Amino acid sequence: MNLRFTLRQEKMPLWVPGIAIPGLLTFLFLLPYYYFSEQKGMTMERIVERVDVWAAGIKDKAGALSAKLSALAEAGADLDFIISRRCPDKPGEGVVFVSPLRGDEEVQAAGAVGFAAANSLHTVRVEGENRPGGAARLLEKLGKAGLNVRGFSAAAIGKRYIAYIALDTNEDAAKAMKLLAGD
Repeated sequence: MNLRFTLRQEKMPLWVPGIAIPGLLTFLFLLPYYYFSEQKGMTMERIVERVDVWAAGIKDKAGALSAKLSALAEAGADLDFIISRRCPDKPGEGVVFVSPLRGDEEVQAAGAVGFAAANSLHTVRVEGENRPGGAARLLEKLGKAGLNVRGFSAAAIGKRYIAYIALDTNEDAAKAMKLLAGD
């Protein structure tokens, strides 16, 4: 289930450089725009969706991660999310998480190099306009609703952010989606 919504809150100028439009024509031309949009702020969009995360064990040695990711790339995978880390309780071992895998060819290639769907990770992907304290606000909202976050990864690129939030159950993930999409 994907929930996508857009809040349009931009103000269009009443002039176009080099073209003067008399006042009444400007009013009539822009009336539909102002009628169907808010009048203050900037355009903002938040995307909230469920995603499958795939995981694989890796050896903690040079080139191990590259080998896993190369196999996915050869199958045409265009990954949005990659996180890899050592396993502190298993010296010499690590784990890599990726998302998304699309189509049979990518899934088969992933399986061939040890990836499996991480069915215990009920993950919600959130993308939106980056603002100071945004991650804290997302997590506070989930905490106030009684949702325990078992994993959280986020990054900001330019004026946008992407967050991956892992929850304990499918029900918790569905509740988180509703909460975050309604914000």
